[in-house]
Amino acid sequence: MIRIEKTLYTLLFLCFFSQLTLAQETITPKLIWAVNKVDLGTVLEEQGPQLAEFQFTHTQDSLFFIETVVTDCGCTTVEYTKDTLQVGESGVLQVSFDPSSGAGLFSRMIIVKGNLFGVQDTLYIEGNAIPRASDPEGTYRTRKGDLGFRLSKINVGEVFTNQPKLKQVEVYNFGTTPFYKDSLQFAGPEYIQFSQLTDSIMPNDRGLLQVLYDGKMKNDLGYFEDQVSLNWKDSTTFIQLDVLADVFEYYAPFAKDDLNLVPQLVIDPKEKDLKTIKANAIQVVNVVLNNRGKQVLEIKKVQGNCECLKLELPKTSLEAGESILLKVVFDPKGRQGIDQRNVYIFSNDPLNPVQLFLLKSRVE
Repeated sequence: MIRIEKTLYTLLFLCFFSQLTLAQETITPKLIWAVNKVDLGTVLEEQGPQLAEFQFTHTQDSLFFIETVVTDCGCTTVEYTKDTLQVGESGVLQVSFDPSSGAGLFSRMIIVKGNLFGVQDTLYIEGNAIPRASDPEGTYRTRKGDLGFRLSKINVGEVFTNQPKLKQVEVYNFGTTPFYKDSLQFAGPEYIQFSQLTDSIMPNDRGLLQVLYDGKMKNDLGYFEDQVSLNWKDSTTFIQLDVLADVFEYYAPFAKDDLNLVPQLVIDPKEKDLKTIKANAIQVVNVVLNNRGKQVLEIKKVQGNCECLKLELPKTSLEAGESILLKVVFDPKGRQGIDQRNVYIFSNDPLNPVQLFLLKSRVE
């Protein structure tokens, strides 16, 4: 009796295992998409619907076709390849986005369902939709020649050394002559480039300029403010713009097991409150920089947020376990009231490549 029960259990297990194996074999991997997210960038309302294209390849040995496509917003419409595809054949899905549907940053989701089991993929389009300005004079307050800008300076934001950063800038033409894309001339640092995205910027209309900031070519770290010049060959407009950026070193992800091997910068203290000080009394603070990792720590740069700070380092390379003193000299001359100075320390610590030391005081 016991032998019969064991045999029955064995047969049931083999049956279940074979069904599980069969189910695993029938699960079809998702399609191979060239990209699953498209950034449309800055989109002006008057530019009309914007098109994002997604290309895919069918890799299975079964016939495939798209059954349904669902979007999360009525502002998007979709066209896609409706043919039945053999293995290795490719198709296209096009998403049209209407920028008049809203304002500001957007992210839209598209769900693609195929006829094969397990084929359901999610795609995204994103960007920044800007509606027409009802009051151009009030909206574009900064005038540079005939062009109006929303802000007086162009802030590119964070720029990493692994790839250039792109920033679109909206402008309004208050003049009587158009600005043509192919007549734009630019002068500035080689790591900054300007281009005009719209073919023309007509009078009493707006267009888009684009800034490319190459952090690797900049070959420096920290906060920077650069001045560039723009002019159009068929226009008398000559403008100067200030471009702001924070440049950071890029470090690729690494295995968790290597966490204790990489350089690790520890600063002590991270903050110092000098309490009440006199405006004519220069202050000196020593900050300990320690490498708690097992690889050499390189201090790439120390930068203060004020010319009132003088920073001194005896060396920039620290062996494992080594410490040095960063001497911070603060001259409060000409200052009064609550004051905070920032000291940024850039290193090759991949977890914390930029660390901050705060120096607080109340100046009398």
